Amino acid sequence: MKQEVSKIGIMLDGVEPSPLELSKESIQLAEMVRDPRLTLIDRIESYEDIISLELGDTSLSRARNIERGSGIRQLFLKFEGGNPSGTQKDRIAFAQCLDAIRRGFDTITMATCGNYGAAVALAAKLAGLRCVIFIPEAYHTLRIKEMENQGAIVRRFAGTYEDTVVHSVAQAVEKEWYDANPGGSNTSLQLMAYAEIANEIYDQLRDAPKIIAVPVSNGTLLAGIYRGFVSLYKRGRTSRIPKMIAGSSANKNPIIYSFKKGLDHCLDLEPDKIRETKVNEPLINWHSFDGEEALYAINQSKGAGFDVTDEKMLQQAKLLKEKEGLLVLPAATAGLAALLEMHRTEAFEPDRYVAVITAKK
Repeated sequence: MKQEVSKIGIMLDGVEPSPLELSKESIQLAEMVRDPRLTLIDRIESYEDIISLELGDTSLSRARNIERGSGIRQLFLKFEGGNPSGTQKDRIAFAQCLDAIRRGFDTITMATCGNYGAAVALAAKLAGLRCVIFIPEAYHTLRIKEMENQGAIVRRFAGTYEDTVVHSVAQAVEKEWYDANPGGSNTSLQLMAYAEIANEIYDQLRDAPKIIAVPVSNGTLLAGIYRGFVSLYKRGRTSRIPKMIAGSSANKNPIIYSFKKGLDHCLDLEPDKIRETKVNEPLINWHSFDGEEALYAINQSKGAGFDVTDEKMLQQAKLLKEKEGLLVLPAATAGLAALLEMHRTEAFEPDRYVAVITAKK
């Protein structure tokens, strides 16, 4: 029997809005989380139940039609669009709101250009936390309305995304808010949240794939998945650690730039040379806050980094729609584009290959 759902927001990211739905049980649990009469343990347990009901266990499906067209064997797609706000960002948003409840914070803050803000706004609403989101003044994401609908306070800041993160961190220190920004004291918590993706892939494949390809911006997602597989390998659960392949907007990401230079540390790019488009916006930056972690993962796993053009990402999004029936944001395909480019350059031997698709359309 289909569960009753409650519509509490809309998915907005340059596409037609679609209802964001949570189960009736999650809505009831959120009321308990926000109830000050309950003990902290009861509130935490209720929020953990929401996480169990709504997050993760996203689909891992065999892309047989793409296999036939490309000649690759076996290709699996890990589709993170099944999370509540439509992206992998929900994993770290909910993990940090849970941490904020545990530690007695009443306000959470972070900087965003869109998707992360929508995820934190939703997670904070369910947690009963005040949410203050900073957005660069020059950015005009349609998800602002969604954040506000979830009760978040959205503030503009005159500067780049990286400047806005620094400002949000400073506000957190000054006003004793919970800091959910990348690259700070919560990096380990964020990496652990993303490491769960490795566990989910293992649960279905029963071993590590040969390669995992991931879109990168700040690098937290790739680094977290790598850490997850390192843990599985050290515990004797997998026979290997997969090679980590990063894909990002051409010439607009420090991780890819530094890898191509053969470096073991992540260099910043020149901010005035970064150009945002509707396609590349989720990927670009001049400073990757967890770039060192991601570059380490690529190098240690003997992986690689690839520049991906807007045109190629649009082509991959069209391919996924036509061949596999998935409606995804073009930027979410950067890892898949990198993986298929590798295969075209030198055909892979038959094995298992995974591309993480980070967001629905």
